[in-house]
Amino acid sequence: MYTAAENRYSQMQYRRCGNSGIKLPMLSLGMWHNFGAITPFETQQSILRTAFDHGITHFDLANNYGPPYGEAERNFGIHMDRDWKPYRDELIISSIAGYDMWPGPYGDFGSRKYLIASLDQSLRRMHLDYVDIFYHHRPDPETPLEETMSALDYIVRSGRALYVGISNYKPEQARQAIAILRRLGTPCLIHQPSYSMLNRWIEDGLTDVLREEKVGCICFSPLSGGMLTDRYLNGIPADSRAGHDPRFLKPESITEEKLGKIRALNDMAQKRGQKLSQMALQWVLRDEVVTSALIGASRPQQILDNIEAIQGPAFTQEELTAIDGILAR
Repeated sequence: MYTAAENRYSQMQYRRCGNSGIKLPMLSLGMWHNFGAITPFETQQSILRTAFDHGITHFDLANNYGPPYGEAERNFGIHMDRDWKPYRDELIISSIAGYDMWPGPYGDFGSRKYLIASLDQSLRRMHLDYVDIFYHHRPDPETPLEETMSALDYIVRSGRALYVGISNYKPEQARQAIAILRRLGTPCLIHQPSYSMLNRWIEDGLTDVLREEKVGCICFSPLSGGMLTDRYLNGIPADSRAGHDPRFLKPESITEEKLGKIRALNDMAQKRGQKLSQMALQWVLRDEVVTSALIGASRPQQILDNIEAIQGPAFTQEELTAIDGILAR
């Protein structure tokens, strides 16, 4: 029977999420790739235990994480029964819906019918009475924003979730969604955008909106699918994500231009006494408008390596300027 490390909260730092009562660990565990049918159950269990033993209290899932769709949540339900029920009140568990999940017109995007049905299915798979955070995954160009946000409001009022958030919304879309939720009486807790050294779109207005509206931010893909690690410095290894599972990181996306930037960033990380992945994580967290960064892991050691980013030396202005110069090449 699993017993969590007694010193788990001394190994992580936490940030307040917007102006809410919730604090999130600066690193949270995303269960996108490595909790489906392709990962041994014991490996999944070790990853989850290592994360929590080091103060990572937030586990992030989605209805269609796998493979196959739903499998990550089904597996997490088993983990919940075996390990996590005694610690449920110490965890922030989230799920998200908005991409395709089942066939037909009611299994995608942002209708009230889809979002409520999807979360009900997720709760059954995860053996939970509620999630702490439920997100809408992407804007729906055909469903009125008021319908989508009213569904999120209902989800909180019905006890299915404690808080709600949005993901992949552009600045003006986010501002509108936040305003609707506030008017309904269910404030938007958090936005989940992609963000990394190689993908800085949120700096063009979204971070300003979140700061002004006092909404939290948790970024996914802070390592650009693994590109901001030492894995690809000398080509594409056969056992890497791009080498053997190119669903989300395609070999052709690892261009010589990007490799030149990655190698220069790696040189800077080494001078700072860090791995490139650690510096990249610390960089996305350099501005406290970012509450947390979502990390993935295929083995427990990656969790331990990433946690060291929290203890890294503060960036100097000279280093930040040099990073901007590298990324602008």
